[in-house]
Amino acid sequence: MTRPYLDYAATTPVDPRVSALMATLEGPDGVFANPSSDHPAGRAAAQRVAAAESQVRETLGDPGFRTVWTSGATEADNLAILGLARALSKRGDARRRMLVAATEHSAVLAAASAAREYGMQVDTLPVAADGRLSPQTLAAALDTDVALVSLALVNNETGVIQDVPALAPMIRKSGARLHLDAAQALGRLPDASAYGDADLVSLSAHKCCGPKGIGALCYRPDVRLAPLLHGGGQQAGLRSGTLPVALIAGMGEALRHLDDVAERQRQRALQRRLRQALHDLGGVVLNGRDDGAPHILNASFPGVHGGALRAALSDLSVGFGSACSRRDGPSHVLRAMGRPDALAYASVRFSLGRFTTEADIDTAMATVTDAVTTLRSVSPLWREMSEGRHTVDSAYGVTTALEMA
Repeated sequence: MTRPYLDYAATTPVDPRVSALMATLEGPDGVFANPSSDHPAGRAAAQRVAAAESQVRETLGDPGFRTVWTSGATEADNLAILGLARALSKRGDARRRMLVAATEHSAVLAAASAAREYGMQVDTLPVAADGRLSPQTLAAALDTDVALVSLALVNNETGVIQDVPALAPMIRKSGARLHLDAAQALGRLPDASAYGDADLVSLSAHKCCGPKGIGALCYRPDVRLAPLLHGGGQQAGLRSGTLPVALIAGMGEALRHLDDVAERQRQRALQRRLRQALHDLGGVVLNGRDDGAPHILNASFPGVHGGALRAALSDLSVGFGSACSRRDGPSHVLRAMGRPDALAYASVRFSLGRFTTEADIDTAMATVTDAVTTLRSVSPLWREMSEGRHTVDSAYGVTTALEMA
């Protein structure tokens, strides 16, 4: 029996329609030429790239975006943040401050930290217990010296959707730019309206059943960026190097087949099934919001040591924090939401996708239930909680609101 895979937020399998298209392009009879070459084969390749660019703009619901193809969202985040910082430094711009939420992906946080080398001041903004950046917090930080605000549209660990419609007008009024890391948002949101509020958007193909190794930074024509890579001057000089036509076409095809309304509803139903199983287990804390993305559910297991839980679930394909971070400690996202280290460490991210089935949920939860029940049976803390001598709040010193499954 195939083991259930519940780690779609880390990466997804390639949709067969995508792999079939790429297979037709990569061989000697395919469209493999350098799209910068001025001959028929090169022009055919360039047409494939242009078609994928059109698909990106259609996906974002805005024809005004330009596209720079990257190796993925990590590079796109770096180009957005460091490319803007270098451009501001070169022209001596007075805007020298960047704002990032404390729950951002490590690619954003690390790039923002590196932007200090170009004279940028980086302010990390706290989020509420539900993982959202409040308009009040953002308003207090915005000023005429802010150049960029960077936010994950959908958080990769909790599925929390930032309220961009409430935040974007303030950012725009201040004169700052808005960068959205949308790697987890593709196919997960009911509409593309949030993209229209952004100046820069980072995308990644392998988060939406496309190939690994390809992503894009989409930006407004009036945004000035400095390149991070130098060479032959491809892509308007912003990212030199020969374009991988098959990967780009594969990303375009993946965007053509994003999860539709019916698929999102199916995944939401699977998420509810998972939530019910956690409720049946009992004593489980949910990290996030009910109106989050349909494919992610993050849960903490009181009364269980995080290291023991990870060892017990080592054969189960689930997430413990972000797969893009090498840190083995508690999730910085959950800590930013007010979860104490012990509770954050004893957390699991379940993430679903296009090929997840009810049987996958049931099999995975049987494993989780057995592991947690066994670990709790030898836990003095869980015994004290079961006897009523402690609540979750008192046992862990929690000062923020907790939602139980």
